[in-house]
Amino acid sequence: MKRIHKERDRLLRRLGRIAGLTGAGGALACLVMPVPAGSLEFAVAAVLSLAVGALVGVHTARGALAPAVGVVAGSIALLLWLGSGSVPDPATTTALEITGGLTAASVALSLVVRPGGRLVVAGLATATLLAVGFVDLAGPEKGSLAIITAAGWAAAAALGLWLDKAVGRASERIDEVGRAHRAERLASEFEAQQRQDARVLHDTVLATLSLLAHSGVGVGASALRQQAGDDARLLKQLRLGAPLDNGSNAIFSPESDSDVLSTTFESVRRRFARMGLDVNWHGAGQLALPRETLDALVGALGECLENVRRHSGVSEADVTVTDDDRTVRAMVTDAGSGFETEAVDRARLGYAESVVGRLSTVGGRARIFSSPGSGTTVMLEVPKP
Repeated sequence: MKRIHKERDRLLRRLGRIAGLTGAGGALACLVMPVPAGSLEFAVAAVLSLAVGALVGVHTARGALAPAVGVVAGSIALLLWLGSGSVPDPATTTALEITGGLTAASVALSLVVRPGGRLVVAGLATATLLAVGFVDLAGPEKGSLAIITAAGWAAAAALGLWLDKAVGRASERIDEVGRAHRAERLASEFEAQQRQDARVLHDTVLATLSLLAHSGVGVGASALRQQAGDDARLLKQLRLGAPLDNGSNAIFSPESDSDVLSTTFESVRRRFARMGLDVNWHGAGQLALPRETLDALVGALGECLENVRRHSGVSEADVTVTDDDRTVRAMVTDAGSGFETEAVDRARLGYAESVVGRLSTVGGRARIFSSPGSGTTVMLEVPKP
């Protein structure tokens, strides 16, 4: 059963408990006033009221059918006992009305939503109305008792059915919202995967094609062949529909499961050494980060170093890694030609996706400091877990 249906049943049982106990207590309170406390009539009525109240508690605890039948049977016994008495005063009449229209009818709230519950409720209501026919009251008073009893059963059943319909509609709306949320999540995941694939292609295949366009200047033939082989494997993954995340890890991450940054940075340093760029590492070297954050930081570092190799005009760069209680910072510095930062198109794929986009997915950011003839510094920051 759905959780919402369990909550529906719990609510109906709670309402039934309130109605049943209120009816049993109200009937007993009415009997205290006209009947002497020591009389047999009061004693039997009090015992019946207490028994009905106890059965109400048992029924509403789990919603079992047998205690519900007991509630109705006890109410009928109380109706017949009070109706056969010799004191048909207004207080006793009120107790009869409360018993027939509230106490007995309280079981309809939870029973009417059960499988086959409507027939059960109809049978119990009919038995209660038949008992009302045997109550020894004057014509108008008996008619009023019958009307109140029938109205109480009808109101309780209608309230239970209305709540059941309302919960059903709410469940349908929740299912619709859930389906919409799942569709949106899948679309977001697909878009994120596409963006990740675009970043990897930019950092690998496009970089290699750029080298080939420049005849591989500054790069050894073996390094170029190795890079081309890596790119070929990535293109095969893309053609087969496999995600390119593993390709990213193969390029920027070590083969082990360790997230130690020094080992990961060393793999990046060796890669760029093959490409003709010497990278000097400084600062912290034993920092552990979650895999997603590590991949974002190392991927952004790789793109910054690729920009140094391609655009700075120098063959050496420095990477300084520092951290504090909340942030890991990696500063990429070169003494190359530099540029005007305002002149850089922030929408360029290399910067917008491979650097800023990567870091933003893990809550990080990037800042560029450069001027013509004074080199370039890029500050990369990612949060610690």
